[in-house]
Amino acid sequence: MAELDISITVSDGGIGVLSWDVEVGQEVLHRALVAVSEEALLDQRLRRLEVAVPAPDRASRGAVLRAGFRQEGIRRQVHPLPDGNFTDLVLYARLAGDEVQGPHGFSGVMNSALPRTRAIAHVLMRHPDGRVLLCDTVFKRDWELPGGIVEPGEPPRHAAVREVREELGIDLEITRLLLVDWMPPYLGWDDALEFIFDGGTVTESDIAAFSLQPSEIAAVHLVSVAGAAAHLTPLSHRRLAIAASLGPDEVAYLEDGTPQV
Repeated sequence: MAELDISITVSDGGIGVLSWDVEVGQEVLHRALVAVSEEALLDQRLRRLEVAVPAPDRASRGAVLRAGFRQEGIRRQVHPLPDGNFTDLVLYARLAGDEVQGPHGFSGVMNSALPRTRAIAHVLMRHPDGRVLLCDTVFKRDWELPGGIVEPGEPPRHAAVREVREELGIDLEITRLLLVDWMPPYLGWDDALEFIFDGGTVTESDIAAFSLQPSEIAAVHLVSVAGAAAHLTPLSHRRLAIAASLGPDEVAYLEDGTPQV
């Protein structure tokens, strides 16, 4: 078996970059990375170690994670393959202060590499005559309900309240979830979960008091659920029609705008 020699290139600021030039088993690489990392971060006083691994090399990627390195990103199509094509490099790093032992260390490492799903929180506000409030945004042609992307670590309901405050300039009390919809990949976006909350009643006088966020909201409109089809994507309209039809004690789970349970 070829001898594994992991080298460290040190740059200013206490950053070391790891590399090796032979293929070994995952367990051998894991043990070597642990030993080298502990020595470099403790004895050589480095504050950060980095390593880039070709995306198809799942064994090496697993060894790097097990050694306490956290996934930080991907450099797309930069690593040459024998057939002349290129593949991605997955970037990992370990800081001197990272916790790598015990449940917190394991969770932190795995959280960096496991899939994450985008979440969106929207609010359905209804006029007494049944029309719904839609936002005409400045960045796309189709309209949408008030709301937006849930920030990392933010509960979806809190995100709905925050987004309504930012977009419409009002503080809205939101207590009821209407539906959750799984959205498939679309227009370059990964899949996502959309939450729609009940925003209660809105009138023309309420709308007159709105303070619209000029960088995002061009105007707001009251439209019928049927009329909204001309301004929404087909998925958004399917979702809206279901949300508007729910009874006071009903909550719906959808996939691609279709009820599942």
